[in-house]
Amino acid sequence: MSDTLIRLQGAIPRLNTEALRGDFPGLTTPDGQPWHYLDAGATAQKPQSVIDAMARALGPDYATVHRGVYSRSAHMTLAFEGARRKVAKLLGGAEGEIVFTRGATEAINLVANSWGGANLGPGDRILLSRLEHHANIVPWQLLAQRLGFAIDVCPLTPEGLIDLDAAEAMLTPAHKLVALSHVSNVLGSVLDAPRAVALAHAVGAKILIDGCQAVPRFPVDVAKLGCDFYTFSAHKLYGPTGIGALWARAEILDAMPPWQGGGAMINKVSFEGTTFAPAPQRFEAGTPAITEVIALGAAIDYVEGVGLDAIHAHETALVKTLRRELSTMNTITLFGPETSAGIVSFMLDGVHPHDLGTILDEENVAIRAGHHCAQPLMEHLGVPATARASFGLYSDESDIAALLRGIERTRRIFG
Repeated sequence: MSDTLIRLQGAIPRLNTEALRGDFPGLTTPDGQPWHYLDAGATAQKPQSVIDAMARALGPDYATVHRGVYSRSAHMTLAFEGARRKVAKLLGGAEGEIVFTRGATEAINLVANSWGGANLGPGDRILLSRLEHHANIVPWQLLAQRLGFAIDVCPLTPEGLIDLDAAEAMLTPAHKLVALSHVSNVLGSVLDAPRAVALAHAVGAKILIDGCQAVPRFPVDVAKLGCDFYTFSAHKLYGPTGIGALWARAEILDAMPPWQGGGAMINKVSFEGTTFAPAPQRFEAGTPAITEVIALGAAIDYVEGVGLDAIHAHETALVKTLRRELSTMNTITLFGPETSAGIVSFMLDGVHPHDLGTILDEENVAIRAGHHCAQPLMEHLGVPATARASFGLYSDESDIAALLRGIERTRRIFG
């Protein structure tokens, strides 16, 4: 055992990662060596139970949903709608407030084009922040170009938090929407969501929260938060790609017009006119992602079996340990607050993050290197890119030790 790993052992109030890692077939290399996967912020590895659920749904259980009168279709429909109930329970919302989408990106686009298309126009304003993912910037820019409203950008505190004092000073009755990330995908900084909600509602604005990095890391309760819209993607929650969810308040969802047209979202179609199904079906045009929805339900079962409070405590300890170790290196620049949720971004002086990522890959360590779909934040930080280590529930001290060894090797290579 390396000196680094010996030093780290016992530093983290850990989950039983030795057992948990056995649930994830993607955490080994083709030759059977441990793969130190530190890119859960991009997409999480999948437990075998999720893989099995998707294989069953695609194989012996497969049938369409909502349409067939035969028994297998009825059983598949029950499983599909059962997953919707699981998402509602996970978020603390009601079953009828959950819309399945291809992911958080489509969910934000849905809100922009449906709610935004009906409620925004010239003279209106919306407020975003400097640290938003492109998926919470570009849809609003496209809509603003079409409808003529203005976009304001909230600055960050020196620690990398969304500056809600600045937001309070910026917000006016002209603001109709605030759209913010619950957890930054670059900095791991956590939004004071209840205060953000209160500030938005104080001027009569609705608030959308991008929960992609929050939902896999700690409990979320939209009722307690008091927000109007909440989004997340399944693949960051140990589920499959191509599926996610939008939660919206029932009264808001009921008033929103359809965005996409097709089968399943209609009541009656004729060439004289069409009437639409109630929410959430009104926003789920076409044949849905049946197997992906069922696998999302299995992912929620898995995460709840481990416990989101335990996952949060575990990842918080990992972040603290890694930041402490990196802070001892005078060639490392750390970004973001000391208390971040599962994510650590940094720069190694004189080494582009892509070069660091390539050398780490040779050491069986996987990190993200780049702008992380957050180019305005990179401009704010004054760097073209960062290296990002993001933890999952299966991460442990051995991953940190392998990352530190890889950084030391990179330092030697680059002198």
